[in-house]
Amino acid sequence: MAHGRHSNVFGKRTEPHTIIIAHGNDIRHFTVRPWIAAVVGCFAIALALGYLVATTYLVLRDDLIGASIARQARMQHAYEDRISALLAQVDRITSRQLLDQQLVEDKVSELMARQTALTDRQGVLGPILDRANRFGLGAAKENVPVPSSRPGEAEAGGKRASLDTVTTASLAFAGKAGEALSPADRADHLFVNINKALRGIEEGQLEKIRSLAETARDKAQSVSEALAHAGYRLKLDVSPQTDLGGPLLPPETTASAQTRYETEVAELDRALDTLEAVRHTVRKFPIANPAPGKSVTSSFGNRTDPFLGRQAFHSGIDFRTETGHPVRATGAGVVIKAGRNGGYGNMVEIDHGRGLTTRFAHLSRIDVSEGQKVEPGMIIGAAGSTGRSTGPHLHYEVRKNGDAINPARFLEAGRLIAKVW
Repeated sequence: MAHGRHSNVFGKRTEPHTIIIAHGNDIRHFTVRPWIAAVVGCFAIALALGYLVATTYLVLRDDLIGASIARQARMQHAYEDRISALLAQVDRITSRQLLDQQLVEDKVSELMARQTALTDRQGVLGPILDRANRFGLGAAKENVPVPSSRPGEAEAGGKRASLDTVTTASLAFAGKAGEALSPADRADHLFVNINKALRGIEEGQLEKIRSLAETARDKAQSVSEALAHAGYRLKLDVSPQTDLGGPLLPPETTASAQTRYETEVAELDRALDTLEAVRHTVRKFPIANPAPGKSVTSSFGNRTDPFLGRQAFHSGIDFRTETGHPVRATGAGVVIKAGRNGGYGNMVEIDHGRGLTTRFAHLSRIDVSEGQKVEPGMIIGAAGSTGRSTGPHLHYEVRKNGDAINPARFLEAGRLIAKVW
């Protein structure tokens, strides 16, 4: 190998390195430049490093792959746990929603059932209230709360209680209380208030029905007491059932409330039946005035006879009237006499049943015939002065089993009954 001059790369030599290869007679030489040496050195270093890295990778590959797989497994498990938690939460929310929906549906069904019951009640109560109006019990329909045909509203005493109003009031109350209500809680709060409103309507109906029944019983009792002034007392079953008892039971259900309602309606119907029977009976009693607005000139009992001037029995009462003034029947009955009858002159006699008859004497005209049915207030003739009479007037008698009794008692009973009706 020849040596050149030294360089900065290979010591102090400045001559390049020469490689001589001899093979037999052949001799070859290569000059090694500094940069070639540098390239070869770098390449050798790179190969060494690559070998080291490859060796290290091959040695550590299984650990790296295992760690990566473990990390991926942990991430997968974490994701699966998160997904499971989310699915469980979704299931809970779905279950709660289904439960709330079922509760809401149950409550809506209950409200609809109660609304339907209230509406059905009106169909039963309507005819009874019409009867109550006919009997003069006041504006019965206006006093009894009735459900509106429009869902979500109810009418009580002529004023509508809208469910929207109930909703607003409920939520306003919740807001004042500082409660953050969920939709289900708001719905529950609303249903509670609607139930209270419907229960109020039901109680109002029952109270008014009881009041009407009590009024009907009082009227029947008052009429009976008024007839007592005429010597008659009707036997009435107008007292409510007061002898009550039984075990203490839990608050009533909708079914028991319906039963109580039906019982109260039956009581009202029974009271109206009693009142109707009383009214039908009373109309046959001679309690009306035969000559309304006319004064009485001679009362029942002993008096001085206008013809003889001595004491004599007067079997009726006299009303001062002009000739031709209408004379009216004082009760329902059947005409048993209509014609001339001695000192009575032209006379009409009516049979009212129960042994009671009435006589209308001194008539100038007779407008009915024997066997004819008459109603209270019906015109049966005209006043006059026929028979044993000193001037135009109406002689009116009430007889019981043929005996004359004081008509004033019946007229007084009629005035008292008129106040009741």
